[in-house]
Amino acid sequence: MEEKTDKEIPVDTALIESLWVQKGHDRTQRPSWYYAPTFILLWVGIFYAVVIPLYNYLPDRVTFSEESWKPGQFVGERAQKQLYVYDRIGPKVTGSYANEITTVEFLVNEVEKVRAEMQTDLYELEVDVQSPTGSYVFVDMVNMYQGIHNVVVKLSPKGSPSQAYLLLNSHFDSKPTSPGSGDDGTMVVVMLEVLRQMAISRTPFQHPIVFLFNGAEENPLQGSHGFITQHKWAPNCKAFINLEVGGSGGRDLLFQSGPNNPWVMKYYKEHIKHPFATTMAEEIFQSGILPSDSDFRIFRDFGNIPGLDIAQIQNGYVYHTPFDTYEAVPGRAIQNTGNNILALVRAFSNASELLEESDDEGHAIFFDFLGLFLINYTETTGIVLNCLIGVISLVLVGCSIWRMSQQSEEQSLKDISISFLIILGLHVIGFLLCICLPLLMAIIFDAGDRSLTYFTSSWLVFGLYICPAIIGLVIPLSLYYTWKPDDKLSHPYHLQLSLHAHLVVFAFLALILTAMGFRSQYLSVISMIFYGGALLINLISKLHDKGYYWGIIVVVLQVLPFCYFCYLFYMFLVIFFPVLGRNGYNSNPDLFIALFCGLCTFFALGFAAQFINMFRWPKLILLGLGVVTFIFCMIAVSEVGFPYRAKTNVMRISCLHTRRYIYEYDGTLSLSDSGYYFDYQDRRALNPLKGSKLDLTGLAPVKQDCDKYVMCGIPCFYYSWCRWRDWAGWLPRKSEVIIPGQLNFEFLGKTVTESNQTARFEFQMSGPPHMNVFIQPLGSAEVSDWSFVKKMLDEPEEFQPPYQIFFSYGTDDTPLRFHIDIWKPDGDFDGPVLEIGAVGHFVSTDFERDAEARQFLADFPDYAHVMEWPSIFKRYVF
Repeated sequence: MEEKTDKEIPVDTALIESLWVQKGHDRTQRPSWYYAPTFILLWVGIFYAVVIPLYNYLPDRVTFSEESWKPGQFVGERAQKQLYVYDRIGPKVTGSYANEITTVEFLVNEVEKVRAEMQTDLYELEVDVQSPTGSYVFVDMVNMYQGIHNVVVKLSPKGSPSQAYLLLNSHFDSKPTSPGSGDDGTMVVVMLEVLRQMAISRTPFQHPIVFLFNGAEENPLQGSHGFITQHKWAPNCKAFINLEVGGSGGRDLLFQSGPNNPWVMKYYKEHIKHPFATTMAEEIFQSGILPSDSDFRIFRDFGNIPGLDIAQIQNGYVYHTPFDTYEAVPGRAIQNTGNNILALVRAFSNASELLEESDDEGHAIFFDFLGLFLINYTETTGIVLNCLIGVISLVLVGCSIWRMSQQSEEQSLKDISISFLIILGLHVIGFLLCICLPLLMAIIFDAGDRSLTYFTSSWLVFGLYICPAIIGLVIPLSLYYTWKPDDKLSHPYHLQLSLHAHLVVFAFLALILTAMGFRSQYLSVISMIFYGGALLINLISKLHDKGYYWGIIVVVLQVLPFCYFCYLFYMFLVIFFPVLGRNGYNSNPDLFIALFCGLCTFFALGFAAQFINMFRWPKLILLGLGVVTFIFCMIAVSEVGFPYRAKTNVMRISCLHTRRYIYEYDGTLSLSDSGYYFDYQDRRALNPLKGSKLDLTGLAPVKQDCDKYVMCGIPCFYYSWCRWRDWAGWLPRKSEVIIPGQLNFEFLGKTVTESNQTARFEFQMSGPPHMNVFIQPLGSAEVSDWSFVKKMLDEPEEFQPPYQIFFSYGTDDTPLRFHIDIWKPDGDFDGPVLEIGAVGHFVSTDFERDAEARQFLADFPDYAHVMEWPSIFKRYVF
């Protein structure tokens, strides 16, 4: 028999391909399921190895010994030394001796030290201690102030003709019980050192700089209003930098800019030393979600000038507590902020834009990338960019689907398009589940009185919310790939279609949010750029058609957006974890955290999570994530999940030991009692105190008195307290609360007009530095006029009674005299037409607390911080 040569032996192609597959060389073979945990841990590792170190980076502090060979640099050690003195003054409540006298003297003395070192041949230094009086409507109340104090300093270059000033602002007052070394002592000493560096420098600048140390920000925002509406230098201020602290330490976040005038962001981008900024923070803050505000609002609304709002945001747990001390403020954080502000002041003080008329170029879109650099462009550019990238993304998806149809012998373009639409629909369901499953967890925990479990143990959110979000995002397509009939389209193509669906969702999201005017849609653009770029590379290189090899490009290009989204959402969680511990009883804070975790998962892992379906047995992987969630739930309901810790993560309680007097129309006293009024700061109210030695027997909701007395008969402090009055608590006290002062409320007389439809009631009130007047017309009567700011009466569709007047003073205790005009259609003023609540708050430690109140406060557990003071409530009917 003749032997055949190799060339003559027929090749069985199908057999070879079969053997190739059996030996594991099929490029479409799915990796085993046990590789999936490694894949998931890869992203966790990147988060801890890259994101966290960059987020927490702070520069080394410059010391006195280094100052000689680092000329012109911010000296953090000097600022720290000043902060120590500021801290030892103690709490600085508006109206207190510590705030109005001691702190003012401290600031003036520090400014005089700068004058002694100043380059007198180059600069002039002026100091003015302003004592303004004024009023305006703030949210839901008339906000009045009298004789408060601002320390205002102007540093001017000699011979400069410029009448355009740069304004730099911080506040030196603090909340009760808090020395305020973070909020806002850190920024006070930063301003002092910036003033010094500018004054001793031989490099002159063009525009004068006004340093405003305002003394009544916490009241709120009275000091800045007094300056911008009344001070002689205010009309010349053409731009401002407002400095705040929402905690103690950390990097300083730019969270508001403008309004309009994108040039201020251009200067920030070009000159900032350590960028940390995002448009998303601006939109969230201005939405009112956070229970706070800043002087930025005042300069914007009353000064009509553009500026920057910058705040340190780390460790918000000590914010407005006794633990906001010098020891809690890291020197490197002061240095970081000092470097930034000094650079910005040098840039703005030479900005030609200060001399120009303000324009209206729209808002800016801005964000930093891991603190390494800043990206900034105008809103108009953003609209064009969003639409362009969105359309290109849709085109790339179309090209990919067409390419698949060309490579598949058994699937037409129509067939693949139908498959894609099915996958897109399932992915939308996955997106909804990604949001809804964490929200469901939040509802379940809240229903079991287990909200805020992450308050101290923040890592619990990984299991409680992020794992359910990943499960929800992936499971619809996992079930589809498991249950769908045999398909002639390969699994790698199916997996690509699932990623394309994610891209399409982002494209439509960007277009929709752009149409709605949201600037935060730049997040969608980032996602589209990186995945669209990966898709383009795969199409050009033809990796698109080679099994799972295209996934390498996708995963590599997903690292950068993953790092950014984790960096961004981690920043927000750092802000919101402590904030939601003081967001009130009437809302479930876990819903907000769950929503954020769901969104973070969707943005950061939206593409990467789909690779779970690349591995074999993806349902087993999802089951493992479910087990992780269960384990974290068990931990959360244990002692680990108890929200509060002494000194570091405290439970916030507002408690006013109150004396009440209820007077009727005929002048008789119908009720005289004492008790403790609780304004609940977090969702759990006082439930965590059960089992402690604190006696809460008789605690009842205030709501039962809301139909009886104006403002429910409680001395709510200002607008947020009064908004939450329906959820407040009242604990009766058998013995009388001893009030350390007087509240005098005098009725001066009533005058009925000739038309007999209007009567003027005149009053005078005197008492402690913080007082309220609550005004409620009765029956058919209406308030037609008064001596306060008229805005609330001019806009009845927005402001409804009871009206709140908040009044505070610094050192001028002149009685408040006012009138109220009541209109009544029938002109009958012989009966009750007006109910008034007069309140006095003895806030500062200048006023002594009685012995029983001190003992009551001592019975609170050590993990509770109580902001307290004596108060008096008097109700009258006229």
